[in-house]
Amino acid sequence: LAADAEITLEANPETVSAARLAAFRAAGINRLSFGVQSFRDEELKRLTRLHGAGRARAALAEAREAGYRDVSLDLMMWLPGQSVAEWLESIDEAIALAPDHLSLYLLEVYPNAPLKEEMARARWSQAPDDEAAAMYVEAMERLEAAGYQQYEISNVAKPGHRSRHNLKYWTDGEWVGFGCGAHSTREGVRWKNVAATADYIERVAARAPTAIDVLRLSDAERLGDALLTGLRLSDGVDLAALHHRYGVDVWQRYERELEPFVQEDLLRLDGSRLWLTRRGMLLAHEIMVVFV
Repeated sequence: LAADAEITLEANPETVSAARLAAFRAAGINRLSFGVQSFRDEELKRLTRLHGAGRARAALAEAREAGYRDVSLDLMMWLPGQSVAEWLESIDEAIALAPDHLSLYLLEVYPNAPLKEEMARARWSQAPDDEAAAMYVEAMERLEAAGYQQYEISNVAKPGHRSRHNLKYWTDGEWVGFGCGAHSTREGVRWKNVAATADYIERVAARAPTAIDVLRLSDAERLGDALLTGLRLSDGVDLAALHHRYGVDVWQRYERELEPFVQEDLLRLDGSRLWLTRRGMLLAHEIMVVFV
């Protein structure tokens, strides 16, 4: 490993203690990502989270005490019954705690999820789409005013604290995953390891391949993935670099479909750089479907 390798541990606030965090730090972990989701206890209960807001604050304080200088928090907006003002309470609380990185996600409620059934029983509903948009835009504005930089649709960071792990995915990079269920992408080949622990151990012991679902991507598929992930970044994509790598003039190929988004200021093109505006990020799916 490189001497400055980013080594992240994902954790929930209720699963850590000062002693455990110190031990993880001594073992080489230098970045933490806490699944906080909300700083309002009633919202955490609705999500059936095991921690409260107080425990989340304590976990961050323990991490700082243990020497971590790179801590990220996950927060979730558009929760059942959540108003714009209530969501911004969590944003203000996060700003006050000053983590180095924040990931902000819109809650997706799947048809057969227990939360969907609980919402029906309790008659909870999610706010209208325009309020969800307000949650997103106002949160980003407050975070920017507090010194955070938005670098991806759902992620902000203080200078020098962007997630290097995630940037691998969004910048058309390569990675190798180790362990049960880990995913890898290298030289146009994508694969994942077997998920069952016993099966994984048996294969390793027998010196047999652990990879399953091996997929060799075509250049067209790789270009599509590079566009879908790269446009998530605030910096967007470099069309000249993609042309060099995949031999395709992206703007020439998709100009007719993309020009309306440029006219509506959802998408911008400057030289060879193509990126989504903040309003465009709210409609990213509708724009990116062009490349599918």
